[in-house]
Amino acid sequence: MTPEERQAILNDIAAQVRVCTRCRLCQGRTNAVPGEGPADAQVMFIGEGPGYQEDRQGRPFVGPAGQLLNQLLLTAGLRRPQVFITNIVKCRPPENREPRPDEVEACREYLDGQIAIIQPRLLCLLGRPATQTLLDPGATMSKMHGRVFERDGLYFMPIYHPAAALHNPNMRAPVEHDFAALGEFLKGRLQQPKARLEQPEGRLF
Repeated sequence: MTPEERQAILNDIAAQVRVCTRCRLCQGRTNAVPGEGPADAQVMFIGEGPGYQEDRQGRPFVGPAGQLLNQLLLTAGLRRPQVFITNIVKCRPPENREPRPDEVEACREYLDGQIAIIQPRLLCLLGRPATQTLLDPGATMSKMHGRVFERDGLYFMPIYHPAAALHNPNMRAPVEHDFAALGEFLKGRLQQPKARLEQPEGRLF
């Protein structure tokens, strides 16, 4: 499949997301936020859900956490246009609360479709909700952040959400550590598709 064909399918998924009424979150949205980035991105970042600025603009990670993410990407040797960025839910939860299980499930088909089309080599899971949704339902960030896991030919790296550093200055160092670990992985292990990496504990979807 060519990048153009992949992009066309991603555009179709985005169009479906923008008119989706599968869950209650559609009732309060200004704009759905499908995600953005190249259809052949090697690295995909998946967060929890859109915030205030994202809801207004219809783009992921454009508020304060997004500005910090842009800076952190540079420390990992990445630029934003190189990566695909999205969330486990595509509409903003009220008051930025954590998405509920039925809301995550309602959006899961869109997220799975994006992953299947992009086929990223590495999925960076920003925060606990994304990590529990895509890697391990029993995951705790304190145990899993900054480590790389492999499943079905895909690499997963749980990373503390940039918003954590904005809400708690003591979290700035762990967040920066995670992106430094990401940079080291991209320099080496990403070019070794058969490398045996850590397996997450607990049941996997």
